[in-house]
Amino acid sequence: MAGEKPPARTPPGPPPRPLLWRWRHNPLRRRTDTIEAWAGLGLLIAVLAVAPLAALLVGDSARRHYEDTARHQHLTRYEVTATLTRDAPRHPEPGSDEEKKTRYPVEVRVITREGRTRTTRTDVPPGLPAGGTVRLWITADGEATDRPLTARQIHSRTMGWALLAAIGVALSGAAVHALTGLALRRRNLSAWGTAWAETAPRWTTPT
Repeated sequence: MAGEKPPARTPPGPPPRPLLWRWRHNPLRRRTDTIEAWAGLGLLIAVLAVAPLAALLVGDSARRHYEDTARHQHLTRYEVTATLTRDAPRHPEPGSDEEKKTRYPVEVRVITREGRTRTTRTDVPPGLPAGGTVRLWITADGEATDRPLTARQIHSRTMGWALLAAIGVALSGAAVHALTGLALRRRNLSAWGTAWAETAPRWTTPT
């Protein structure tokens, strides 16, 4: 309709910066931009160099720790046949997949290497009758325990610690980069404030 004002146009935003704009010579590039660019590159190189080394050192330390643990477990644990002293509970859904995965804690009787009879508790499949037998690992005192670490478990845990070490180095580098950028931005704001304090009186002084 006549007399209506055209809708106000939204002012365009700043143009996108090129990927490597901090490395290119231009009149708007500040000294802090160059510092931030070189700091980021240095941190990237440091992370790429340190992360594999940290993973190697931590992984080797973890492997030796778990191998020592496994050797100690093999010396202090052994597998025996245990006898149930009472019936294990029956699962409410016999023959189901859930029954195959369910285990119930029951009291069992074991004989140690010294010939002593001890009782302990372990998890067994449902429905086992009193007098039934199961194989389990026990300590020297006749207490039920886990089997010693296997080679696969040692490898898995070693790789887990190595991966955590590498991720830790990467996160540390990212944190340092973020803090460096924050410090440089604060420096820029301070410099802008100083420059504006010097320039503003010239703009506001009447001619």
